[in-house]
Amino acid sequence: MSNDPRRSSNPPTPAKGRRHGRREQPRPIVEERSFLERRRGLILGLVAVVAVVLVGGVVFVQATSKAYACATLVDPAPTAAPLANGSPGPLGQVEGDMGRNHIATGQSQRYTYCPPASGNHYNEPGGPIVPRYYAPDDAAVPQGWIHNLEHGGLVVLYSCPKGACDDATQAALQALYQTFPESPVCKLPKGTLSPVIARFDEMTAPIAVVLWGRILLQEKLDTAQILEFYRTQGELKNPEQQCARPTPVPETPAASPTSSSSSSSSSPPAASPSSGPSVSPVVTPEPSPGPS
Repeated sequence: MSNDPRRSSNPPTPAKGRRHGRREQPRPIVEERSFLERRRGLILGLVAVVAVVLVGGVVFVQATSKAYACATLVDPAPTAAPLANGSPGPLGQVEGDMGRNHIATGQSQRYTYCPPASGNHYNEPGGPIVPRYYAPDDAAVPQGWIHNLEHGGLVVLYSCPKGACDDATQAALQALYQTFPESPVCKLPKGTLSPVIARFDEMTAPIAVVLWGRILLQEKLDTAQILEFYRTQGELKNPEQQCARPTPVPETPAASPTSSSSSSSSSPPAASPSSGPSVSPVVTPEPSPGPS
């Protein structure tokens, strides 16, 4: 065998530390990114979550906030003194006038007295809200039914203490609507303006019967008294008249035992019945919208 290294079958070993047939490649220069750049995705995600929470909070507050507020809850007045002729005084009690400006539908309103017998209200197309029995969960805010009062309607309000409504009272209220009579002066049929029967918890009595400027508070539902209140006081004070009003007849004063002169009663005089409603309604112009 030849010892000539050129004839060896094993190729020479390359020098240690060198790779045969490859060239060293320069390493790319990596730029250092800022903290914000490295966390951009996380930050954008957090911003999106916060935005969703804020928007959801605003929607929740708007959905759960009251559409109205009350400054004072009206207490039942003492029994009215009898008139000079000995007849009982008129049912109910007078409530202070809170105006009758129109406000945008959906706008909240604060009333000086509650239940309100006047005040700012909505003027939706079609006029007052539909007279009917409104169940406890139905939406019927004062800004709607005050418009009925303005036109001469009657509103019956019931409360549900601690969220519990008495089933017997609810059944009696529904029966009241079904048998409700025509209006006492203009003879408008049931369902034209009256009655609106709705839940209202901001009051000192379980039941409140409301006409424009006058309310009747009841500790227990008394449908006979409600109908008498409507018959004697309905359509007498509302600013939006639907027909000609009867002319009030002054009370005959009782004779004084010590003097031939007498003072007039402080209670409002009773109204004599009209000869009949006008053929066409007499409508007072609506006030121009005022400040909310």
